[in-house]
Amino acid sequence: MDFATDKPIYRQIVDYCYTRVISGAWKPSEKAPSVRELAVELSVNTHTVLKAYETLQDELIIAPRRGMGYYLAADAAEKVSQARRRDFYQATLPALRREMDLLGITPDELLAHLTSTPQ
Repeated sequence: MDFATDKPIYRQIVDYCYTRVISGAWKPSEKAPSVRELAVELSVNTHTVLKAYETLQDELIIAPRRGMGYYLAADAAEKVSQARRRDFYQATLPALRREMDLLGITPDELLAHLTSTPQ
């Protein structure tokens, strides 16, 4: 966690969970780490992890099972991909466009650079 950033820690945890899901480290329909396990792993307060898990629950990415913990939805990866795409189009892309305008970079220049640069 980057405690120096303006982004709330619980949102950073949500992003961390997104990455674990979309990378396949956390498998669909399997148990997610407990709140306590993740808090220890990330060196944060359990209440902060709980707030992140509540966000993931609201997005239907995880669901609690009474007495058993949290489990990933069968379609968790698709939901995370949709959420990340939404964030990209609503936050990242407008910020990129503002920076391009400041630097005088045209969309055609950007596209040419993207297609000529190896990943």
